[in-house]
Amino acid sequence: MPKYTSMAYGSWEEMIFGTAKHPVSIGFGPVELGKKHVHPQIVPHPRPGSEATKEKILKEYQRMTEDALSHCAALGFPSIVIEFEHIYQMTSQPEWAAAIFAQAKAQMKGYYEKYGLKSALISTVADLRKPDMVNMRKCQEIDWMLATFDSTAANGADVLSIETMGGKEVFDYAIQRNDMKGIIFGIGVLSSIDMAWLWPQIVTIAKKHGITPGGDTDCARGNTAMFMAGGYTATDVPHTVAALARGCSAARSLVAYESGATGPTKDCAYEDPIIKAITGVPITMEGVASACAHAELQSNLVAAVVDLWSNEAVEYHDMFGGSSVEVFTEILGYNVAQMNAAIELGYAKELQAINVASDKYRDVHGFMLSPDNSYEIGKAIVANVDSYYLRAKAAVLKTAELISADKKMLLSDFEKDALAKARADVEALPDNEGDFIDMCLSEYSKVPGFDPTSYGF
Repeated sequence: MPKYTSMAYGSWEEMIFGTAKHPVSIGFGPVELGKKHVHPQIVPHPRPGSEATKEKILKEYQRMTEDALSHCAALGFPSIVIEFEHIYQMTSQPEWAAAIFAQAKAQMKGYYEKYGLKSALISTVADLRKPDMVNMRKCQEIDWMLATFDSTAANGADVLSIETMGGKEVFDYAIQRNDMKGIIFGIGVLSSIDMAWLWPQIVTIAKKHGITPGGDTDCARGNTAMFMAGGYTATDVPHTVAALARGCSAARSLVAYESGATGPTKDCAYEDPIIKAITGVPITMEGVASACAHAELQSNLVAAVVDLWSNEAVEYHDMFGGSSVEVFTEILGYNVAQMNAAIELGYAKELQAINVASDKYRDVHGFMLSPDNSYEIGKAIVANVDSYYLRAKAAVLKTAELISADKKMLLSDFEKDALAKARADVEALPDNEGDFIDMCLSEYSKVPGFDPTSYGF
């Protein structure tokens, strides 16, 4: 498939929240992404036990959807995007997923007709394939996944997305050893190959139903590295190694858009600022409002070029302010109201600068995801299009170069040593993709569950 060979923007200064080179319209209204307006996205999750029967899960999703829609109407928020990240029982039972989506779509239609509330519905099918347990291309799980993409597309979904699992078996082995070769192989090569096989099928289903193929995320690998690195007191994984893995993530996640995905991107893809710089598609990000799901070190900065602002995930339960869905819908609504006021008043660049300055030098992850550095990493990716491996390697080396070159990015001796070693290890890797793959197939054959045939080898 063709690869991106140039940037969507002439410079990073052209990128701003609420605006994208290639806007996307979805759902009732429609919800227009990338047209000088940021929209909130709530991601509710059902409580354990509610999946026991179809009737129980339908009731749970009915309540969660109603809480999001009614709270928007009550507070005067003009739009809402609801994402259902599938639990196992939804993806493994396409008829359950179809009923849940049809129900939610009917609720959204009612609020659009009664209150003019613009809304859209995202179906993020669970990747049930565990690469250390099944063949990624020949298993019951892939049949369920494709059937559920189809059933939700036919019953109300406006966008299809996924968090693919390819390469995770090798990545998990490598990240525990700070092994950059294995990290690049797992993310940059294996995951890219898996996406190049799966995503054309997702795009075909979306086109068949006249809806939007959204995007993918390196959650299973890039986010694993970021969360293992943790905060300042954590020492399991160097923060610099996690940041290099994220550079690799951008080269990998790009495959979805080369396959026909148009955005909105998947919210937990922290590599999305780089994706936006290359593709110009509207991106979804999660930041301060995702504290209900996890901690991070760049919660304000990631709003710098966002188009759809998400809470990541929140389990449905009661809080003092209402249900968790109502509370986080409210937080997101006010977050984006501030962004949109800045756009309307002509202060978008000032708010962007404030958000970037608040987090850029807090940690290397925020540093590399700032718009200026995201743009530079994107340039390195599009300048190395001969193979998935070479562009992943280039992204890693550019990330390392940027971190090393900025004197304001303070690193501990531990982090300096980790970065220097990782950079040297990557520089020593072969220039030829075939040589690299042969080396990795030999070395990682010992990884439990790694099956080269899952990736066409």
